[in-house]
Amino acid sequence: MSLSLYQASVPQFVRMFGNLSAILDKAVAYAEAKKIDPNVLLNARLAPDMHPLTRQVQIASDAVKGCAARLAGVDVPSFADTESSFAELQARIAKTLDFVKSLTPEQIDGGAGREIVMKFPGAELKFTAEDYLLHFVLPNFYFHVTTAYAILRHNGLDVGKMDYLGRV
Repeated sequence: MSLSLYQASVPQFVRMFGNLSAILDKAVAYAEAKKIDPNVLLNARLAPDMHPLTRQVQIASDAVKGCAARLAGVDVPSFADTESSFAELQARIAKTLDFVKSLTPEQIDGGAGREIVMKFPGAELKFTAEDYLLHFVLPNFYFHVTTAYAILRHNGLDVGKMDYLGRV
């Protein structure tokens, strides 16, 4: 059985963003119950040189929308990175998923074999579409979703592995 680019990407993005969305909902309830200013959680980080929770969600969103667009051969949507509340993070997740779901399996799978070039200050990385997805985007996406989970867990949110993985 072969796995298409679409099957290896979009369902993973949808599932994990759904799980992250549920975790963010729990964080809101936790902050209300414990009388914690939500900004404490939104600005929390695991280490001084790491990005805070808000940026972790933004980067996960950027990875997903960038991947889907590049695989499909369409322009990457630009989001302003101005989210400052849980509601705004939820809206960003929803907007990201709306974009990803607007692309057809044929569009995503049509990127097979395409060269993907990522330009960074001082570096340029070239991938095949398959390597871009499997060796760059998915690890990056999971890293930022995991870090968002870990920030909230570290700050006392009662979540566990099944919150992260979700129920099948």
